[in-house]
Amino acid sequence: MLYQTDWSVLPLPWSMNEMSLKEKIIHEALRQFSRKGYQATSTVDIIDAVGTSKGGLYNHFKNKEDLFFACLDQARKIWRIRNLQGLEEISRPIDKIIKILENYRDNYLTDSENFPGGCIFVNFAIEFSDQHPHLAKAVHEGFMNLKKMLNRLLDEEKAAGTMRSGVDCEAVVDMIFSGLMGVCVVYSADKSQSQLDRNIKALINYVNGIKQ
Repeated sequence: MLYQTDWSVLPLPWSMNEMSLKEKIIHEALRQFSRKGYQATSTVDIIDAVGTSKGGLYNHFKNKEDLFFACLDQARKIWRIRNLQGLEEISRPIDKIIKILENYRDNYLTDSENFPGGCIFVNFAIEFSDQHPHLAKAVHEGFMNLKKMLNRLLDEEKAAGTMRSGVDCEAVVDMIFSGLMGVCVVYSADKSQSQLDRNIKALINYVNGIKQ
């Protein structure tokens, strides 16, 4: 899952010096998958970057695919930490969505330590679109969970009677989701903070526009 229904936030990942060998391997694999992609990253690349041996890696992971799923779990944890921060302090459902957008801009997309190549979920989705269908399915599940969360928050807003009449919640979710994907691709390409600010502001203005 990409989210937690109680909005709880886990501690941020610790420093490299405090990581176990397994955690270091996952951290470095995430970074290399983010920059180069899954297929272009070899286990030797990861082993050399961590400073371990083949035995050090294969004592913890059966193969590269096993490491991928460990990385996917870690990426989802980081997504929750970065994007759901502060939601428990907000009562209005639609304002939680705005907070997610702000967190995506301020805490997540610019996280060059974990994802130097941009959002790893989008990168994986593009890379796996025509191959590795079982890996693509695992990534897609996270996208569907995000859309379900946004739908639930909008349904709660509508039930409270504080949304403009006639708003199609599913269409709003599609717009927000597509907007986030576009923001990610543009920022990954140019790393422009000003463009990122403008794009997220446009999405926030759109969400504010459906409030009653």
